[in-house]
Amino acid sequence: MAKATVLVFTNCADPTRENEFNEWYDNTHVPDVLETPGFKSCTRYELIGDPGPGQGKFLAVYEVESDDLPSTMAGLQQRVAELAAQGRIIDSIRLVSFTPWRELSRR
Repeated sequence: MAKATVLVFTNCADPTRENEFNEWYDNTHVPDVLETPGFKSCTRYELIGDPGPGQGKFLAVYEVESDDLPSTMAGLQQRVAELAAQGRIIDSIRLVSFTPWRELSRR
């Protein structure tokens, strides 16, 4: 089974709502995403210091296992579209980048 890591950099559009944003991300969004087949875990990080232009303040690292990584990524896109249609995506999220990485080696 192939393994991948998905790096998702985000910002909160309203700094006064960062606590709400982080609570939503940890308690709503991550569990929703982890319902996507192949998505096994998520670890979140906050940048030390202030982000520069075009840089995300928050990083979510998703661990993925799948026999068909392209289909798994397509499944995530479909899942996020469903979540948005259900009103489960907070309005203050700003996606900076979403990049899936296939694992080549581990030591």
